Amino acid sequence: MEVFRFNKTMLLMMIMTAMMWNMAKAEEHFVGGGKQRWIPGNNLTKWSLNEHFRVNDWLFFGYGEEYQKYLYHVLEVNKTSYENCIDTGFIKNISRGGRQDVFQLTEDKIYYFISGGGGCWSGLKVAIDVNEYVAPAPQPTPHKGGTDALNIQIYHSLVVLILTLICTILLV
Repeated sequence: MEVFRFNKTMLLMMIMTAMMWNMAKAEEHFVGGGKQRWIPGNNLTKWSLNEHFRVNDWLFFGYGEEYQKYLYHVLEVNKTSYENCIDTGFIKNISRGGRQDVFQLTEDKIYYFISGGGGCWSGLKVAIDVNEYVAPAPQPTPHKGGTDALNIQIYHSLVVLILTLICTILLV
């Protein structure tokens, strides 16, 4: 019986480690370059061309309170609807209210997003080209500061350790 518990625990720990590894690789992208940049006049095409999007990354669409009255719904659409600002027959409405919407990029493809309610005609649209994750080249060691990357690694390691301990305790 103890052997079975050990194998079950080890399997659960390996699964959790793999899940945490994928989460550690994902990035959050603030569409337009800031927390409240899903607004008319912001050049989202230029912004998206300067970003690198990978599978499992997250998009954050945020807009300020002053734009809430315009009902800028974020819609995932096909290429034709994107090019012609057609906000009917969309793939998915990702808006949930609260002036911020999040979306996970789950496939290696080009995603097209527009704003419903006429916002697309004011420039509220963006194409996101997503690629499979490729490990980044090692960064040179910074001369000053540079503790952010180390702090993130420590944080992720602690989260994995805590979750492993909790699961081990629960399975015993």
